[in-house]
Amino acid sequence: MEMKEFGLNDIVEMKKGHPCGANAWKIIRMGADVRIKCEGCQHSVMLPRVEFNKKMKKVLVKAEAE
Repeated sequence: MEMKEFGLNDIVEMKKGHPCGANAWKIIRMGADVRIKCEGCQHSVMLPRVEFNKKMKKVLVKAEAE
């Protein structure tokens, strides 16, 4: 399985959409757990990094380097 490249403030697409209808999530915290926030309704979810890697489909928008 290939490792997907993602970083803080990237907008990602998950395999399953959110019940609000949006499927774009912003990564707002990274560590052993990854916290993502729905771009549609602003609901946030924290997932273990292993689970996040399985459920992430692709990076939609790469955050700008500071």
